[in-house]
Amino acid sequence: MNAFEQLQSLGLVLPTPTYIVGAILFGLVGWLSFRRGRKSQHSQLTWVGLALMFYPYAVAQTWLLWLLGTALSVWVYFCWE
Repeated sequence: MNAFEQLQSLGLVLPTPTYIVGAILFGLVGWLSFRRGRKSQHSQLTWVGLALMFYPYAVAQTWLLWLLGTALSVWVYFCWE
């Protein structure tokens, strides 16, 4: 039994590459919107940026990560000014 099979037997599953790309992409969008919100004193943009940066830690499914990330990114687009 290799290390990967041992992790799976313990219930630990590694994220897919699609999940990792989504987490990095939405984290960068969140970081940019957070910085813009702080500089422009726009609190809604700041909080949406924080949500984009930290929600991947609470979401385990890839499809849900992309759905929520897309929705929050659209919100950032309309708040950007």
